[in-house]
Amino acid sequence: MELNRRTVIAGAAAAGVAATTLGTTTTSAAAAAGAQAAAGSGKPVKELFGRLADGTKVYRWSLENGGTRLKVLSYGGIVQSLEIPDRHGRHANVVNGFDTLDAYVAKSPYFGALIGRYGNRIGKGQFTLDGKGYQLSVNDGVNSLHGGAKGFDKHVWDVEPFTRGSDVGLHLHYTSVDGEMGYPGTLRTKVTYTLNRHGEWRIDYEATTDRPTIVNLTSHVYWNLAGEGSGTIEDHELRIAASRYTPTDAGLIPTGELAKVAGTPFDFRHAKPIGRDIRAGHEQQVQAKGYDHNWALDKGITAKPEHVATLRDPRSGRTLKIATDQPGLQFYSGNFLDGTLTGTGGRTYRQGDALCLETQHFPDSPNHANFPSTVLRPGQTYRTTTIHTFGA
Repeated sequence: MELNRRTVIAGAAAAGVAATTLGTTTTSAAAAAGAQAAAGSGKPVKELFGRLADGTKVYRWSLENGGTRLKVLSYGGIVQSLEIPDRHGRHANVVNGFDTLDAYVAKSPYFGALIGRYGNRIGKGQFTLDGKGYQLSVNDGVNSLHGGAKGFDKHVWDVEPFTRGSDVGLHLHYTSVDGEMGYPGTLRTKVTYTLNRHGEWRIDYEATTDRPTIVNLTSHVYWNLAGEGSGTIEDHELRIAASRYTPTDAGLIPTGELAKVAGTPFDFRHAKPIGRDIRAGHEQQVQAKGYDHNWALDKGITAKPEHVATLRDPRSGRTLKIATDQPGLQFYSGNFLDGTLTGTGGRTYRQGDALCLETQHFPDSPNHANFPSTVLRPGQTYRTTTIHTFGA
């Protein structure tokens, strides 16, 4: 799920940010071996990635463990690159991204970013909490998307590397002040990225507040298991453990209904190619230009992460399994990628060239009493975990 591309480009133009021509970062075997040696037995490696207009430095951290190679920016907690092997042991970057900081600032549709305070949409940017109404930053037509005009994806996070036993990772910290983008309360956020010895990528989210507020954090990685920039994901096979989804209005705001997937193109209870039903002409697909919906996971909210989705690329054999404790999963089929963006591999991204699987609470939950609550109060700690397991 992403902001309408016209809105992104218009915003970049208004800010006077120039587009950047991007080069290739294809990793040769020799370069990979050199990078592994430089990593110092799996310890995170830090390098300067660029500077923002005000001179703030942005760093890139490189991690490697269990055959997974991860590169993360302090700007937005962005996953710039994630390399995993195919069935023949050949590594490829499987996430969309850019080579330069300028490109992320100017025109990124949330590539690889941490999303907050509220992932997904809130209708008209409005909600009521404890009898008081709040108006949020509106940045998607009349609605608020992914935390507003300057969400967590557009801030520089403090990053603390760690090694713990056989694990390697990063602690990312950001404090959102009371009133930022219209949200009440000062929210202190910690997100931990961990690679374990099996190559699994784990995300742990934590947050506390000094006033009642709403929180819904997620990660907005764009996946293509055949390799970034390699073409369509319509032949990827997807399974989602959900019997219901949340239909939306024309602005992609949930109507409040929990509709059955049975007999519709939204039925992914058994693995099927994404392209099989993507042009079925269902009203919900027409207005979203494909899939851009929240699936209400059968398991609901759980104490520990449970396996809820599997993605497989038949060409490479690569698989991605997602486990979460959250009640929802947003599947977005890259509908607004339009060939105007060039990625790290030097190729342009067109419609359907990547997909997102965002673990979350439901969109617009504060305005639907029948949806799981996203309210966080003083004295409570928001905690949620998502685990990505790779195979081939």
